[in-house]
Amino acid sequence: MKTTQLYDTHLKCNARMVSFHGYVMPLQYDSIINEHHCVRKNAGLFDISHMGRFEVSGDKAFPFIQQIITNDAGQLVDKQVLYTPICNEQGGIIDDILVYKWHQKHFMLVVNCSNAEKDLAWLQKQAANYQPIEIRDLTDNISLIALQGPESARMLEIALNSKFDYMKRFYFDDYAWNGTRITISRTGYTGEDGFEIFADSVQVVKLWNLLIEKNAQHGLRPIGLGARDTLRLEAGLLLYGNDMDETITPLETTIGWTVKFDKDNFVGKEALLRQKTRGIERKLVGFEMIDRGIPRHGYPVFKGNEAIGKVASGSFSPSTNKNIGLCLIQSRYARIGEELQIQIRDNNYKARIVKTPFYKRIPE
Repeated sequence: MKTTQLYDTHLKCNARMVSFHGYVMPLQYDSIINEHHCVRKNAGLFDISHMGRFEVSGDKAFPFIQQIITNDAGQLVDKQVLYTPICNEQGGIIDDILVYKWHQKHFMLVVNCSNAEKDLAWLQKQAANYQPIEIRDLTDNISLIALQGPESARMLEIALNSKFDYMKRFYFDDYAWNGTRITISRTGYTGEDGFEIFADSVQVVKLWNLLIEKNAQHGLRPIGLGARDTLRLEAGLLLYGNDMDETITPLETTIGWTVKFDKDNFVGKEALLRQKTRGIERKLVGFEMIDRGIPRHGYPVFKGNEAIGKVASGSFSPSTNKNIGLCLIQSRYARIGEELQIQIRDNNYKARIVKTPFYKRIPE
């Protein structure tokens, strides 16, 4: 099992550690509900160093990126971030990733921990037609932490004594800190404002401690994977392995908007065009429970006596005080207001399809 540079720090904070795709990671430090509310009301600090980080550089870096993603990197300016799936030839989702663009010859990809090894092999195979190009795995050398919540900008300013209000959502910049270069982006996986900090693995413990020490009085707390999951689900953000995989296409999920058919060829384009023309037979939708019962991944979904799909993600939602979920079902039933039944321990419980996200941050 691998550990991140912050492993000992998590133990000192009395974290409950769990196995997570080959890593030992903090599930929670306090109760998951308390941590969830902390992020919604103030801010929380997450160790996400388990996620894969690959640098792509070379003269043909841009056309390579355009070929492997469904979204359009041609719309990016320097130091902008793009969310996109990468698909196989059948249109199935290999992974959903973030693309960081320094310039046309230098990119970084942030990928899911569960897919890092698979992704790297696939990228290297695709790169054969785009030489000279270099793909470097930075995962073990560069750590990654996330500061998320409505107070995150103020807390980052307090800790680093620098202004970040100029940085728009899905942009990033490089900074000098403690004699080294760090990269800070403004994206997030919680439905709140937030920042990610890429730092040399030797420096990350010092940076983590600085953020906590400077902001503990303002409510900053470390947050584990448990609350990360409830926060992302409320925000309608997808989790690879639950809500999508290589048997599911972007058009069947809530991220069909990331497929840009008007750009040049990309891996999976022909299959996705065929699916779009033929029609989408199943669709990922959000639902909330009418009856009492918490939906979980894999639970069958019924319409009357007909099995029409399965729950992809499900949980209690601390922000709405409801039991919510995402399910992949036959498209003919994928209408807002449609009533379904979720089978929980051999009993059927009523649910209703609703708009996502389930929670949306109130603008200041």
